[in-house]
Amino acid sequence: MMTEPEIKPTVKLIDTSGDAFAIIGRVKDALLKAGADKDYIFKYQDEAMAGDYDNLLCVTMEYVHVT
Repeated sequence: MMTEPEIKPTVKLIDTSGDAFAIIGRVKDALLKAGADKDYIFKYQDEAMAGDYDNLLCVTMEYVHVT
């Protein structure tokens, strides 16, 4: 069973310059710090990478608060 974070973390994406790997890295770090386990983080990564850049952003906004 996956462990979700107790609270939805906030991630600042404004200075990632559209770099998908930077976005995924920040979200993974934030989820880990918020208490998510590796299975939950892998689920985010798989969903985020399953499509184009718009998909990445939509999936990211489901997992974290974006600023």
